Amino acid sequence: MKNRKLYVGNLSDAVTNDELQELFANYGDVEKVNIIEGKGFGFVEMSRPSEAERAKQALNASELKERTLLVNEARPPKTRRGGGYRRY
Repeated sequence: MKNRKLYVGNLSDAVTNDELQELFANYGDVEKVNIIEGKGFGFVEMSRPSEAERAKQALNASELKERTLLVNEARPPKTRRGGGYRRY
């Protein structure tokens, strides 16, 4: 794994940033946690790619608050092209 950032899907709305940080801290140093409210997913950034890989292997398909987690390497965000229309 080249990336330190993980996508964490199928999160319960009851999961907090602190709980997710505590869970991933068992596998290395957590630099940042960001749960996207109301979407059921979030991102965890570990300090090293090896720690991210270890957390991914251990936590993918594990259970947290009666939900089976989906943990994958985060993909870079898609670049958005300007929307709308142009006035001439």
